[in-house]
Amino acid sequence: MDTNLLGAWRLAAAAAQEMRKNGYGRIVNITSHLGSQSNMGTGNVSYRVSKAGLNALTQIPAAELDGTGILVNAASPGRMATRMAYGQTDRTPEEAADTPVWLAALPDDGPTGSLFYEREPLDW
Repeated sequence: MDTNLLGAWRLAAAAAQEMRKNGYGRIVNITSHLGSQSNMGTGNVSYRVSKAGLNALTQIPAAELDGTGILVNAASPGRMATRMAYGQTDRTPEEAADTPVWLAALPDDGPTGSLFYEREPLDW
C-alpha cells in the first residue's frame, strides 16, 4: 500500500500543485490489469487492492483537475520479462514503457481519467 498507493498519492498531490501554477501537466500512474474491477479474481490480494486504489487515484484527480491543463491517466505495462516473471513472458521493459511515455506526452486535448494498455483504453 505504501509503494503502490500512498507514494503515488503523495507524489501526485505535490506535483499537481506545481502543475497548476503552470496550467499544464501529465500524471501517469503505473497500475496493473490485476487492479481492474473488470478483472477481479483470486490471489495477490494486497497487490490487487493497492492497484485498484491507484485506479481510483487516477479517476478522482482527473475529475478534480478537469479543465486545468493537467491530464491524469493510468497505464498497465503488462507482464514483462524481468526477474519477477523470468521465463513467463517475452514482453520487454521497453515495450511496456511505450504507453506510459505516450501518456506523458499527450496533447492538451488528450484523454484524462482513463486506463490504457498498448495505447488502447481498458475497462476499469
